[in-house]
Amino acid sequence: MRQVRRAFKYRFYPTDEQAAELSRTFGCVRLVYNKALEERTRAWYGEQRRVSYVQSSAALTEWKKTEELAFLSEVSSVPLQQALRHLQAAFGNFFAKRAKYPRYKSRKKSRASAEYTRSAFKWRDGRLTLAKMAEPLDIRWSRPLPEGAEPTTATVSRDAVGRWFVSLLCEDSVAPAAVTTAAVGIDAGITSLVTLSTGEKVANPKHERRDRVRLARAQRELSRKAKGSANREKARRRVTKVHARIADRRRDFLHKLSTRLVRENQTVVIEDLTVRHLLKNGKLARAISDASWTEFRSMLEYKCAWYGRELVVIDRWFPSSKPCGACGTVAAKMPLNVREWTCACGTVHDRDVNAARNILAAGLAASACGHGVRPQRESSRTGRSSVKQEPQRATAGIPRR
Repeated sequence: MRQVRRAFKYRFYPTDEQAAELSRTFGCVRLVYNKALEERTRAWYGEQRRVSYVQSSAALTEWKKTEELAFLSEVSSVPLQQALRHLQAAFGNFFAKRAKYPRYKSRKKSRASAEYTRSAFKWRDGRLTLAKMAEPLDIRWSRPLPEGAEPTTATVSRDAVGRWFVSLLCEDSVAPAAVTTAAVGIDAGITSLVTLSTGEKVANPKHERRDRVRLARAQRELSRKAKGSANREKARRRVTKVHARIADRRRDFLHKLSTRLVRENQTVVIEDLTVRHLLKNGKLARAISDASWTEFRSMLEYKCAWYGRELVVIDRWFPSSKPCGACGTVAAKMPLNVREWTCACGTVHDRDVNAARNILAAGLAASACGHGVRPQRESSRTGRSSVKQEPQRATAGIPRR
């Protein structure tokens, strides 16, 4: 058994008083985050000085004493402090060059949420009561929490449709999945969402495309409404409902697929796709976004970690479609419109299945030799091999010619 921190998300229905209190809290959290970001930006660009979390927390105390921001004392202080911690983490990622400079939170576009730590809520007999509230939340327990588990953090959020959710972070014991010798290579695509090295092709549900007519109709109705009117707000809600339906169905499908692959295989091998660069292709950007490869990879990563599986990520430059899986010959060219090809050795290949098998071979080679394999590369102009160190990437196992 391994101890992991898992978040369990539930929908709840607040009373009018609870909804008003949470809405005020969301607004205060956004204001504190933006004001602290403004102060840090001024200090960084004006004085080249970094502002710590302790300094931001002290500034928050001073803000509450002013007449203009005295209303910040009316809500729980914990979500406000958590907003400052999130900003501190955002700047930490920025200075470590893992993320861009933090952005301001928008009232319309940013997610409305507030995070409560253990000191700001009561958990008793399976009922959750937040600070500044007299009654517990009316939660729909779609699945039980782990036996004996107590939430350490409760994050309340409201989506664009107006649905309320609470996410409870708990310590949970996860039993590793039964050991198996099976391994699978995964080639991501658009027509087939994934093609497995076993030859199986998982069709792309294309959730956005299936609801495209409904979405277009809702967006046309929204464009006809006068800005600032009540009818425009109703039309906006209808658009967000379609988007929420698409996102919910896509997430459910990806969860089921990723869980099946992790349960059935000891080793899972995938490609390191740079989705943000692929989205620059105007013709394929919409289909790539609908496929949601990044979310699928994220699910595979944490589920493999939970259940004791190995996830191998091969180099993004590995030409998985070109090598022949039978003899190793590398094709000179492989345009996207070629879906089936015949090697000089006489083997007929399905492009995607062959790619998945090559991905698996490269991943197994790296898994056997260890991470940080140095691939032998050949320059297209000089014909001389060049060596490039690529830590945490698997690119060996199939010759490049």
